[in-house]
Amino acid sequence: MLGRVVAGVTGLHPASSLTLIAMVCGLGAALVIYRLFRHQASHGTALWGTVFVSTFPVSPVLQVPYAESLNLLLLATALLLVVTRRYLWALPVVVLMCLSRPTGVPFAAMAGLLFLYRAWQYYSSSRLAGGEDPDTAGGGPSGVGPHTGTQLWSLAGLTAVSGLGALAWPGIAWAVTGDIQAYTKTETVWRGHDLVPFKPWFDTGVLLFGPVLGVLAPFVFVALFTMLMMCRPVRALGTELRLWCACYMGYLLLFLHPQTSTFRMLLPLFPLALAAALISRSRAYRGAVVVMFVLLQIVWIVWLWAWAPLPGGGDYPP
Repeated sequence: MLGRVVAGVTGLHPASSLTLIAMVCGLGAALVIYRLFRHQASHGTALWGTVFVSTFPVSPVLQVPYAESLNLLLLATALLLVVTRRYLWALPVVVLMCLSRPTGVPFAAMAGLLFLYRAWQYYSSSRLAGGEDPDTAGGGPSGVGPHTGTQLWSLAGLTAVSGLGALAWPGIAWAVTGDIQAYTKTETVWRGHDLVPFKPWFDTGVLLFGPVLGVLAPFVFVALFTMLMMCRPVRALGTELRLWCACYMGYLLLFLHPQTSTFRMLLPLFPLALAAALISRSRAYRGAVVVMFVLLQIVWIVWLWAWAPLPGGGDYPP
């Protein structure tokens, strides 16, 4: 739809208009990501974290007519609004985000868990204040100190809207086709079997590592990711960004079939780029990361952005 509008207004070829949209959204995403990172780090570290995102091995996808750049812009904006507690402003952004890529389920999970955590903090502070309403007990301005009751209700609304947004495309597919499973059937038809949570990770593990190690591989992966989420640089990201990363990875574990697109689908974990920048202030370290990322871009492009027909027809997705 955006491509049609831009092509109609500018007279550009549809492919050129789509490329322009992707690059503008990619630039916008970088700017918003920097603003988001500045809430957790200094200017220099936030800038390096943004550079890490912009040079990530799969970042070339942000320059082509794919959904990633638009979704990354909307996701970063939604997370920035959540971090700054402007939950009502996040509502339309989240709806558009859910329509751009299926990130509504993990976002709704993040918002719901954040609501439970902030509500617990709210009522704990209320008890400590001797029953006085934290709204009037010196909670501080918006974005500082404990949540107010109004902010909690706004966060609850964001949770509800995120959940409904996650159901938008399944609902549209159902309405158009008359098949309640139309969306999941379309998403999984190329797999050759129905959607079964977690199972694809074990199937891929067995394929790669054998019948014994393959079954253990997903558990090892989960343990390593848990350790990552508990390390000091990741803890410095703050509650909201850590919770998003955990919920998104949980979503991938539930529904993703690990294959060539897995690397591209890791892009929404972009807050971890700031954690990588927080590991060390050394310019040598940070420069080495950028050089490594750029070299891996070449590997990813050569490997996946070339026609490689599958035995049954079609091509490997990038």
